[in-house]
Amino acid sequence: MTVRSRVTRSTVVAGLSLAALALAACTGGTDAADTAGKPLPTITGNPAVTINVFAPQGPDFNLAKNEFTQKMSQMFNITFKWQTSTYDAGPAKEKRQISLASGDYPDLYLLIPWVDQFTQADLLRLANQGVVLPLNQLIDQYAPNIKKALDSNPDYKAMATAPDGKIYGMPQWVDCYHCSYQGKLWLNSTWLKKLGLQQPKTPDEMRAVLQAFKTKDPNGNGKADEIPLSADVRDSLIPYFMNAFIYDPQGTSGNNNSALVLRDGKVDLQANKDGWREGLAYLNSLYKEGLIDKGAFTQNADALQQQGDNTGTVILGSATVLHPGIFVTLGQPDGRDKQYDPVAPLTGPNGSNFSAYNFPSVPGATFALTNKASPEVQIQSIKMLDYLFTPEGEINGMFGTEGKTWAKPQPGEVALDKSVKPLYRQIPQKAGAKPPNTAWQAIAQYNNTADFRAAESINTDIYNQAGYERRLFEATKLYDGKEDKAQVYPYWKVWIDPSLGSEVATLQTNIENYVQQNALQFITGSKDLSKDWDSYVKGLDGLGLKRYLEIQQTAYDKVPK
Repeated sequence: MTVRSRVTRSTVVAGLSLAALALAACTGGTDAADTAGKPLPTITGNPAVTINVFAPQGPDFNLAKNEFTQKMSQMFNITFKWQTSTYDAGPAKEKRQISLASGDYPDLYLLIPWVDQFTQADLLRLANQGVVLPLNQLIDQYAPNIKKALDSNPDYKAMATAPDGKIYGMPQWVDCYHCSYQGKLWLNSTWLKKLGLQQPKTPDEMRAVLQAFKTKDPNGNGKADEIPLSADVRDSLIPYFMNAFIYDPQGTSGNNNSALVLRDGKVDLQANKDGWREGLAYLNSLYKEGLIDKGAFTQNADALQQQGDNTGTVILGSATVLHPGIFVTLGQPDGRDKQYDPVAPLTGPNGSNFSAYNFPSVPGATFALTNKASPEVQIQSIKMLDYLFTPEGEINGMFGTEGKTWAKPQPGEVALDKSVKPLYRQIPQKAGAKPPNTAWQAIAQYNNTADFRAAESINTDIYNQAGYERRLFEATKLYDGKEDKAQVYPYWKVWIDPSLGSEVATLQTNIENYVQQNALQFITGSKDLSKDWDSYVKGLDGLGLKRYLEIQQTAYDKVPK
């Protein structure tokens, strides 16, 4: 992930967002513009429709020629006209904003959370303009599987339903177990064994291990080339270590950059508390000793992987990432990717022993119908989405064509959850082969429940590439339950009043950026905790922290308890 010009990019997108609202008000759709709130026609069968769709398209895929696209065309009598963006988040968001601002937006947006999607604030603003349509009637009449999923999952329903009771777009539900605990640390067990060390359990023991990695030549090449600890700009090392001093709910993969918590039912910020200061002081001490790689806070994920994949000798001792495949290529001939194991949360001097819980689904919407969609297009679109809420639809949508990219399990195969019968198995593709253009992959990942994921057939050898998901599943058990449940702020269910959307977005961006920037300055020593902490705290007040917490509290108080 590259660092972009914040002024140029953010200014362009913000301007486009405002323009989109202005133009959307006067560039309504065709006959569909007046359908919101009116009874939908009863349509049997699948009449032929053409649907204009905006979607991200990866570099190795072609949605127009995709086999799952063809399957949807045949099942629902749909002709697709695609407008695509790349998987690069900034340009993808900008292109979506341009489509809205121009008035030449599609019938349907099919998006991916980690690329770009509509935020809750986007949905409320665009709904007020009549650009995005409520889906409630469509779901009630034509989508029994969506309705069942929402009715059986209160969190999903709360995440999808605006305060006025309308569903203006469908978010994806992704109950990824290992993604729920992002603040993991993966440490080189081969080096530990060679040096006669045990996995660390406290910050002091971690310091001793990192010192040994730095000074005792664990890779055996006679050079002081070892990197004890590294990370990248996306996979921050702060949450894992901070949780030994104070509960830090921040994610490391971009879907939660907030240090907001609940304290006795009141929304509060952790980043101005004494425990936060103690965590920063510890990280600063590691940095001063040269135990944290100087590039850990500035390099992208590709640069981190170059450290893990260093030609010849292994030089990376540990990294704070969601999974080891981020920092080392899996399946290497020397087996280096098998050397890394997770380290449980450290227990700090005040007894803190937390792991960060990160809600794995992203609130907002990846499926949104606009006022350009005729009633027939709306109905065929929701029926297509409803298919993705079935096990068959999700398997075909995510993994592709049976026999090519997935298969039914054979006798003796074991599900990720060993207590259930396996439902499907992905077919490994040959190394270096062109990815098959058979699936929509993440575009189709809607009702991705824990039960569905647990029913995948997975190799029982966790260090085999085919057993990688099991490796992550087992690793996460070290972190599961260590979150402070009383302090978890359910941001995924909190809808901000649309009249406050711009204000809260500005406050949130300014506060989160300020917290992150100052944390790095304190860790790297460009700011002194003993001299600059008080002014840092005052700076938060100057950015409107009190007002921000008030808005969040008001919205939280409206969440059904």
